[in-house]
Amino acid sequence: MNFHYVFRPSILVALLWAAPLVSQERDALRQSQQTAIAEIIKRSDDIKAVNQAIWQFAEVGLEEHRSSELLVQTLTSSGFRVKRGISGMPTAFVASYGEGRPIIGILAEYDALPGMSQKTLPQREPLKPGAAGHACGHSGLGAGSLGAVLGLKAAMEKHQIQGTIRLYGTPAEETVIGKVYMTLDGQFDDLDACLHWHPSSKNRAWAGSSKALVSAKFTFDGTAAHASVSPHSGRSALDAVELMNIGANYMREHIKEDARIHYVIVDGGGAPNVVPPQATVWYFCRADVHADVEYNFRWLQDIAKGAAQMTRTQLAVKIDTDCHEIIPNQPLSELLTANLTKIGAPKFTANEIAFARRLQAPLTEQFGTQFPLAIDDRIHRLVPNPPPGKGSTDVGDISWRVATGGLATTCLCADSPGHSWQNVAAIGSSLGEKGLLYAAKTLAATGLDLLEHPTYLKAAKADWKARMKGRKYFSFIPDKQTVPKQIR
Repeated sequence: MNFHYVFRPSILVALLWAAPLVSQERDALRQSQQTAIAEIIKRSDDIKAVNQAIWQFAEVGLEEHRSSELLVQTLTSSGFRVKRGISGMPTAFVASYGEGRPIIGILAEYDALPGMSQKTLPQREPLKPGAAGHACGHSGLGAGSLGAVLGLKAAMEKHQIQGTIRLYGTPAEETVIGKVYMTLDGQFDDLDACLHWHPSSKNRAWAGSSKALVSAKFTFDGTAAHASVSPHSGRSALDAVELMNIGANYMREHIKEDARIHYVIVDGGGAPNVVPPQATVWYFCRADVHADVEYNFRWLQDIAKGAAQMTRTQLAVKIDTDCHEIIPNQPLSELLTANLTKIGAPKFTANEIAFARRLQAPLTEQFGTQFPLAIDDRIHRLVPNPPPGKGSTDVGDISWRVATGGLATTCLCADSPGHSWQNVAAIGSSLGEKGLLYAAKTLAATGLDLLEHPTYLKAAKADWKARMKGRKYFSFIPDKQTVPKQIR
């Protein structure tokens, strides 16, 4: 195991979790779950249409106005109470149905990635050159989560189930912003549990963690001058950026192997014959645990201060976001796995398999990548305490406040590279549609388990409490800082 701690469930957690999981309970869907799934099937065309619309909109983080509005309109017309503009973000919302406890949250994302526009074709062909595209599948993510709460609401109404469900519209996941600021604003503090999902190349529950991440922009201010006539009169902000980057690259040798430091220069000056008076470099600083991010980022700040001193420039640091690693939850992961199994993974047609193979072909031609499978339709078993993932997600911050469980479903071709044009094509096709409906059914079934069986919630909360022992939430984001208006 590659964890910094080893979690051993207490006897209390084991008893709470084991008690309700008799064979009959795990093998059969209850009437309430069947009602939820039937509603999702009934509304599947509407849910798929939402995916297609958000896929077409392809809006980047914090600018997902049409995508957010479509989800809000659908929820409002379906009887949900909706609050907009949450935590200072115009595209964030919270939709609620029901009354009282327990309160179960489900997360929706809908931001696209810049420059990734792609048609639903097996060769690179942008829908709109230079435009954004859903290379992480968030059009399907938002639509699938919508389907889940529509199914939950139908079951709660028909079977008179007590409790509250919420769909959280969370912007800008790709830059781990939305959920962080919503967490700091207390939007998740009264939840009993939170569920999430993500389009993937596999069907499975998540039992692992992720990387914590700080995103910050370092801006140096110098003095402009003619680079040939009077360079001695100038102070180059670009020199400061370059010296900072050199220091950061030397720093890499002396940090833990799980840490990641990467950057882009977003402003390096305007012309070679002008000493750049201002320059900005954007850094991501990651590690498996937030404590290591704290150590490394403070070191990085010292390097930036040194670069400013060496170049006689002024330094300003803007923290865009500070994202924590996911705190996994074994009981919720087991429950999600059980429901993935009970519902059963969708099968793919010969045409869909052929399409997936054609998506994989350019990767084989260019890089020699071999793909044993076209589409992985298996349900993968739950692996206890897996190594932390190499990516980051702002779901992590929610998991520091409430028991949180997640799953992935096959919406993409097997072993598809992350953030690729292949993913844009897949999530906009029937591959993505089958996977997002499977996720909607599983989330709805699991939500009903949590609403109807208090023992499940007790086990999840006990697991969360045990894992949080000794942890203290800290954020580099200054108190009362407003959300960035734009990503860049």
